Amino acid sequence: MREGLDDPLVRAGSAPHDVRALDEVDRALLAHLVADARITNAALAEAVGIAPSTCLARVRSLRERGVIRGYHADVDPAAVGLPLQAMISVRLQSDARDRLGEFTGLVRRLPEVRDVYFVAGEDDYLLHVATAGTGALRDLVARLNAHRDVAGTVTSLIFDHLRPVPGPGS
Repeated sequence: MREGLDDPLVRAGSAPHDVRALDEVDRALLAHLVADARITNAALAEAVGIAPSTCLARVRSLRERGVIRGYHADVDPAAVGLPLQAMISVRLQSDARDRLGEFTGLVRRLPEVRDVYFVAGEDDYLLHVATAGTGALRDLVARLNAHRDVAGTVTSLIFDHLRPVPGPGS
């Protein structure tokens, strides 16, 4: 498989970053944005102690360099009718290595899938999913297991999903 954007293992923003390129102002901007991505540019500039125009340029640079990958709404799955969350470990067939992109493309389009992790170890992928209930989860697991490249899955229910509390050093 050729390297580049078609390779499922190479993604925009996934290349290693030179952390030395981030100075204390960049780190302060990131800490405030992690705590509140909706903060206004003026409030962010004031909090960090720089001019608003400098702040805007710094945040734009962080986005362009791939340090900031995006801004997202954290939607409670239960509030939109998807109260059952699970992590599904997926192990692929040994001959499926050249079809990783196909599998990744499939699971990224499934509406139940919230996150896809390509991992090292016994399994190949870890999928964070949210479904309407046990029947929908069972159907999803059956669809995954029916895929020609899937050797097996293991499903773990999520009782609670907590995000870290942003603090110093975030």
